[in-house]
Amino acid sequence: MTTVRIDEDAETLIIAGTGTKPAEGTLVGSRARVDAKITGGGKTWKATFPLRAARWGGELLPLPSGEYELHLLDIDLAGLESGPELLSGLRITLNGALVQIAPPLAPIYESSEGQSILEGRYVAQVGGNENAVFFESFYGQSVGCNPHAIDRELARRAPNVTRYWSVVDLSIAVPEGSVAVVEGSPEWWRARAAARLLVVNDWLRRRFARKDGQKVLQTWHGTPLKQLALHRPGFDPRRMAAVFKESRRWDVLLAQNLYSERILKKAYAFFGKPIWTDGYPRNDVLSTDDGSATRKALGIGPQERVLLYAPTWRDDRSEIVDFVDPQRLAEQTDSVVLVRGHSRTLRPGRDQSGARVIDVTGYSDTARLLLAADALITDYSSVMFDFSVTGKPMYFLVPDLEHYRGTLRGFYFDLAERSPGPLVTSQDELAEALSDETVPAAFAERYAAWQRQFNTRDDGHASERVVSRLLDLGFVDA
Repeated sequence: MTTVRIDEDAETLIIAGTGTKPAEGTLVGSRARVDAKITGGGKTWKATFPLRAARWGGELLPLPSGEYELHLLDIDLAGLESGPELLSGLRITLNGALVQIAPPLAPIYESSEGQSILEGRYVAQVGGNENAVFFESFYGQSVGCNPHAIDRELARRAPNVTRYWSVVDLSIAVPEGSVAVVEGSPEWWRARAAARLLVVNDWLRRRFARKDGQKVLQTWHGTPLKQLALHRPGFDPRRMAAVFKESRRWDVLLAQNLYSERILKKAYAFFGKPIWTDGYPRNDVLSTDDGSATRKALGIGPQERVLLYAPTWRDDRSEIVDFVDPQRLAEQTDSVVLVRGHSRTLRPGRDQSGARVIDVTGYSDTARLLLAADALITDYSSVMFDFSVTGKPMYFLVPDLEHYRGTLRGFYFDLAERSPGPLVTSQDELAEALSDETVPAAFAERYAAWQRQFNTRDDGHASERVVSRLLDLGFVDA
């Protein structure tokens, strides 16, 4: 190995050397991998690693931030150093075989001192005066859920409204016509203050200073089975104070159904302010699409059976639960298995792989995955209340039911009594249930009752209703 450099124009990492060229080279992170193009040979060789990648048929985007392992077959990478170098889409640092990809922030802004300066400017800034919406979904880790559906309807009906999207890095594709603002950047702080409306699906975090005329629509991100906020087990004064502080920041709360309206109002002490029980905008697509385009993007044939495994997160672990061996499940059921971790397991986790296994934790639009699936396997996740819009079968893998219900979170109702599908406690039981053709009919009555309670407003028009309210109330101008 003789040289290492970054090509800023092409956004590539180039390593060159002499002698026999390496047979292969890879740059491997937890959620992305790229292969080197190796040229030359004889006297000199060159390995070129792209720093952009496309997933699921999408556009080429900068690699997700995080740690990557650099591999060049039979090449000693000890002593390799470069950077940090700031490119248009990312910042890269090399230290031996370890590569650090970071968001494209100047180092001065990433420091605590730099962020304090930007926060100070934000607090002092006069805001709420731009006909714009600041969107954030799952703390900027994705562009999806209810905010994304509202963005699409707003873009159709009020194209003059500027749409900013908060993202943790530029590996996340934003909707056409919108503006990506990287969290913590000067533009992120400015847009957050300037926008007349903020649309978020989780807590606002950081220091939020409401500007004159500024409104916050909290869409939330699911009908709850597990206890939330003030209802969580154990008395914690700090948590209570944080919940009260956060909910006071919201002007409007969106609920999927009357059941959610009642729970969210009490769990977040959201009294005296409006709750719009309009259904979930993110579920509109479940009534208007057939999932074929998503299957094609994922490389799945139209005749393949597709199982979506989508468990919720656990308070006592950072990564996805390991109750399923996805490759073995694919073999047991002759299916393609999609693995969808919770948003909280996106960063700490790593893509799972195997024959006929596709990890879609980083796929932005959960609803389209629901359309692509023939059946859902979940546990206590709110995805159960969305998937039921499709009418397709559900299976509940719950080996830790007593621990989760009794110790970790607690439930609002007895899942075993009302579930629209069977509860199983092992993968073998799951595979048996999936092969039992009598299961859907056996749960048909429960399923229908479930839909009547939770899905009456999921009619394909929730986005229209929500955006009509926003425009009628003057939250933004068409």
